[in-house]
Amino acid sequence: MANVKPGAKAKVKAKPAAERPAGREPQHAEAIGANLTQVVGENLRRLRTERDLSLEKLSRLCGVSRAMLGQIELGQSAPTINVLWKISTALEVPFSALLGSRAAGGVHILRADHAKVLASHDGSFSSRALFPFDEPRRVEFYELKLGPHGTENADAHAPGTMENLVVSKGSMELEIDGSRQLLGPGDAIVFEADRPHSYRNPGEDEAVMYLVMTYAETVG
Repeated sequence: MANVKPGAKAKVKAKPAAERPAGREPQHAEAIGANLTQVVGENLRRLRTERDLSLEKLSRLCGVSRAMLGQIELGQSAPTINVLWKISTALEVPFSALLGSRAAGGVHILRADHAKVLASHDGSFSSRALFPFDEPRRVEFYELKLGPHGTENADAHAPGTMENLVVSKGSMELEIDGSRQLLGPGDAIVFEADRPHSYRNPGEDEAVMYLVMTYAETVG
């Protein structure tokens, strides 16, 4: 995924005030962000213990300090996108495994003001999950936004992972294996995402894209 992407550092955050429905208080949106941070911590602790990994061993595997891992597990630190991708790669789970919370089945309505949004530290890149995390799946759907002249670098995903990206607004340049492809509104691209790749917005306007990630194996 444009990981919702590693490269530019990013923090879990709530929706900007300008995007909140009228009548919603800022404190409500902040609570959503805090709740997501707590969910990430609980999932990290569960996945780590299931694999019989100590914080020290996981730190060696993912390159994230033991202290930072401990703070994330306790919900005391909002991890960056880059950190989450390092951890998920070391645990051999999809990125979304750290963000999901179990819920009853049935119809899922994903309210905009409850969206799980990850954004870069400078706000130039954001990724919004458009699917529920609580069911087994091989496909995930994201809305991506990249500011003018912004770049988002992505580490290689698990073998067999495919990305299908369509540009809704603006333009985007994808680089993979040294090859660059420029996409405009309505253009789509499908590629194997098990190698490093990057996204760049060469334009003066924000680029809006929709990404479908397909995994080789069922996750969740």
